[in-house]
Amino acid sequence: MAAILLPETMIKLAKLNGEPEIFFSIQGEGRNLGSPSVFIRLSLCNLYCVWCDTDYTWNWKGTDFAHVKDSDALYTKYTKEEVIIQMTDEQIIETIESYQCANLVFTGGEPLVQQKDLLHLLKTLREKNAGYRMEIETNGTIIPSEEMDALLDQYNVSVKLTNSKIRERERIRPEAIGFFSATPKSNFKFVVDSEIDVDEVLQIVNEFNINPRKVYLMPQGMTVQSLREKQQWVIEKCKKYSFNYTDRLHIQIYGDKRGV
Repeated sequence: MAAILLPETMIKLAKLNGEPEIFFSIQGEGRNLGSPSVFIRLSLCNLYCVWCDTDYTWNWKGTDFAHVKDSDALYTKYTKEEVIIQMTDEQIIETIESYQCANLVFTGGEPLVQQKDLLHLLKTLREKNAGYRMEIETNGTIIPSEEMDALLDQYNVSVKLTNSKIRERERIRPEAIGFFSATPKSNFKFVVDSEIDVDEVLQIVNEFNINPRKVYLMPQGMTVQSLREKQQWVIEKCKKYSFNYTDRLHIQIYGDKRGV
């Protein structure tokens, strides 16, 4: 009997200038701030943060999601075919290998939306190079499978607050947050826009028994000026509650640009 050929795994990535948004830069946020890393930006997300700076991964034409850019007359929602590129594992790995960097960051969107296909990619990467260090940036609403968890070295968990304008039942998934809180692989990043947001962070930290030393507060902002306006009071809150402060280093260096 002839062998049954399975279709190649295809992963949906964000498209930038006609190419997949896979790039070599430094980590701009969180625990590994400043570390050289290859970023693989997947498309699709299960949430819709009003201030999201990667809205081209989810804010599709025909949806009614709000965004802070809506007041800009030039801003329009996205057509999927124009901002998504599908690639095989082999194509993605070839691009990753061209940078000769062992630290890989899978970001989005929400990478775990494509967990099944992403799992196959991670397995193949491990087989090719056991020295890869792989971390994933997630909104903390989807639990990784056991196989996925075994392949990953770090979770950068960004639980969304009320300031995201997302309904609580969608952004707070107790079982998922509980999973991430329990694993030593996790760090938690909270985007804060005002001091009242920190009260909400404290609620979540207490409810899910999150170690304060694993918590990073990051000011919300897409310009150097907006970040600097919030730096001082965010730093004071970090000092008060033994949290970590994280900047958005890529904004400080490159501005609000993609692929850097």
